[in-house]
Amino acid sequence: MGVIELVFLDFLDLMDIRWEMIWNYRELFIRGIGITLALTVVGYLGGFVLGLFVGMGKLSKKKWIYYPSKYYVDFFRGTPLLVQILLIHLALIPGIFGHSLGYFVSGALALVLNSAAYNAEIIRAGIQSIEKGQMEAARSLGMTQNVAMKNIILPQAFRRMVPPLGNELIALLKDSSLVTIIAANDLLYAGKVVAGAYSRFWEPYLTVAILYLCLTFVFGKIISYVEKRFSNSYVPMQRKKMFSTRR
Repeated sequence: MGVIELVFLDFLDLMDIRWEMIWNYRELFIRGIGITLALTVVGYLGGFVLGLFVGMGKLSKKKWIYYPSKYYVDFFRGTPLLVQILLIHLALIPGIFGHSLGYFVSGALALVLNSAAYNAEIIRAGIQSIEKGQMEAARSLGMTQNVAMKNIILPQAFRRMVPPLGNELIALLKDSSLVTIIAANDLLYAGKVVAGAYSRFWEPYLTVAILYLCLTFVFGKIISYVEKRFSNSYVPMQRKKMFSTRR
């Protein structure tokens, strides 16, 4: 059988979609969405906080702070997330606690550590994009370096960080599917269960793809709003008063 015949048969199989199998496992897909969102939110928030410290560490002039931060970023950006998940779930956590703490703890920890490395570079680049004169002016007014960084540099840098931080959130949402490798009950796991139960693959994986697309669309809208809100040209809309004495 030639390639054209195989493609044609696959097309006919696609036209004969049995959506009832997805409906029969709807609770599994709903739970998978919840687990995926939970892993993404925990991984991103934890990664942002840790990334802030690591990013500041890469800007430090103290070698005992700079080099650990640098090696941390190099390791987690230079190795696959899948390998990191397996190392944490099968080696690190059992080596520390003597047993596994479950897929959610392992998956969330891996996402936090991985996201922190990318967020650290975003934060470092954002801070370095601010002109040095800003810090010098703040210091000349009597501010300490920490106060100037908190009140002067970081608020300006954050505006420039919003787009790449938003991209990292979208990437982390999709990368969370890798946690399926340690039997996490996420969205991709639901698709694998349905595919195994019916020995059909179009319906479950197409459903998973559509659901991920919907989630990224919603996250994208939220990110677009945040970008607009923190842009320099943003002007808050003022509500018109029903009764006004001004003419």
